[in-house]
Amino acid sequence: MAKKRLHLFVSGRVQGVFFRASTRDAARNLGLTGWVRNLPDGRVEALFEGDERALAQIIEWCRTGPPGALPEGLEPRWEKHDGEFSDFRIAYR
Repeated sequence: MAKKRLHLFVSGRVQGVFFRASTRDAARNLGLTGWVRNLPDGRVEALFEGDERALAQIIEWCRTGPPGALPEGLEPRWEKHDGEFSDFRIAYR
């Protein structure tokens, strides 16, 4: 299956509910690489690389998130895969 890059912005109640740590764990379980971080405006931003099927699964996971999260909107942006990451991590500004 083709590899792609997904740049995703998630809005709603997604900070202070372990969204980043849970996203990291879900991404690693799906074999994805990249990062996730909180934004000052209350959204979560993530950059995923991997198989299209796994990327579709992480989008579905982000629609619900961990217990306590209430995602309201997803903004996916598809980009060209370049393989720059070796793992998935939480990024800090």
